[in-house]
Amino acid sequence: MIDNDVVRTRMAPSPTGELHIGGLRTLLYDYALAKKNNGQFILRIEDTDQKRLVLGSQERILQVIKDYGLSWDEGPDIGGSYGPYVQTERLEIYQKYIKELLDKGLAYRCFCTEDRLTKMRETQKANKQVPRYDQHCLHLTPEEIQKNLDNKIPYTIRMTIPRNQTIIFEDLIRGKIKFNTNDIDDQVLIKSNGVPTYHFAVVVDDHLMKITHVFRGEEWLTSAPKHLLLYQYFGWEPPLFAHLTVLLNPDGKGKLSKRTGSTHARAFLDEGYLPEAMLNFLMLLGWNPGDDREFFTLDEFVQAFNTDHLHKKSPIFDRKKLDYLNGYYLRQKTDDELFALFKKYLPQATDEQIKVLVPVLKERIVKLSDLVSQTKFLFEDVEYDKDLLLKKGTSPENAKLMLTKTKEILKNFDDIQNRIMEMVKENNWNLGEYFMVFRVAICGSVFTPPVVECLPALGQEKTLSKLQIAINKLS
Repeated sequence: MIDNDVVRTRMAPSPTGELHIGGLRTLLYDYALAKKNNGQFILRIEDTDQKRLVLGSQERILQVIKDYGLSWDEGPDIGGSYGPYVQTERLEIYQKYIKELLDKGLAYRCFCTEDRLTKMRETQKANKQVPRYDQHCLHLTPEEIQKNLDNKIPYTIRMTIPRNQTIIFEDLIRGKIKFNTNDIDDQVLIKSNGVPTYHFAVVVDDHLMKITHVFRGEEWLTSAPKHLLLYQYFGWEPPLFAHLTVLLNPDGKGKLSKRTGSTHARAFLDEGYLPEAMLNFLMLLGWNPGDDREFFTLDEFVQAFNTDHLHKKSPIFDRKKLDYLNGYYLRQKTDDELFALFKKYLPQATDEQIKVLVPVLKERIVKLSDLVSQTKFLFEDVEYDKDLLLKKGTSPENAKLMLTKTKEILKNFDDIQNRIMEMVKENNWNLGEYFMVFRVAICGSVFTPPVVECLPALGQEKTLSKLQIAINKLS
């Protein structure tokens, strides 16, 4: 590890879209390791892939991290001792270090055209070879290189990979890993526009920013030997690496994808998952505390976190478990705390309606967006077929009688629950049958929140109107 007493971790998102939920998990582990060791957590923006940049993405990434209740000690918005923290603002720094590699013969200019590279790969594939650069330009003479430079022929700068060497490193999760350099391509370090690739910039930045630990997805594992060679070329001590497992789809088949629902960190908040529930869920997707605890505040997680308990097996993104955790956290909130959250998802509701709905619905929802479907009947007349009123086998005549008598007693809107129960008892109606008719009449659905408890939020006038609409359907 870097000779540094202070643990320094970083998260380095690329502003090419929204922050993936897997990226948020990585960030959470970075944050926890730094904070547990009284170190620093750094946020860096890796924007060298200019073709894929999305306008406004950087700002949205920073904001969603804040919305999850996480922060950083150094970054593009607050500065720090090792800035700039945006890669395109560090281009002069990279030029200094690429010149060092060129001077040492550890990198070389490649003048190959895209057409030549494409044909080369096609030939290799046809010969059942692994596509890789054939080192054509590595063997150019100094005179040939100078002639190309004089003629202003565009070039990239590639890393010189030694042949048949073994690279060994200790991954914090996977243990000892070996690579043979014969399996490594001569990686492009600087593109033809002078901008570095990820592989070069990440090594230079991590070293200069004194990063001690790097968490990243296992898809970057094959890049590790290239990065370790660069550390070796510069004579730098590399950080410790932990290549995290990928998140699997809820069915356990394949990497988490959009076909099974949201994958972006923002989307989960928009759906009404609480930040603290999401973080608790992510904590346990690739790590465990060594016991059966499942509820952690962020501070508790920081204190419990260690790299020894990071998983080697990819976890399933179990949305049922997420719903369970979110429901738990919702029910821990006071009615006053839930008031503002309900208001956000039900902007058309009055304050009085929200006050009625909070205690009624907080036990029945798993995420705040459920409120929209659960309360649709409060704000509009839901269309339904009259047969739904008769779902329990009630005759049209009896259903009409039930609703007519209900409408009559609800002309007095006090003590609704007891008045309805007395009416059902007096008429010797089957309780389940009656409430099926009543529920459909009010809500237009057989699956509803506690309908009687919601009537004060609906109001007397709308209640009577809905009952009349149902009566008309049965006439």
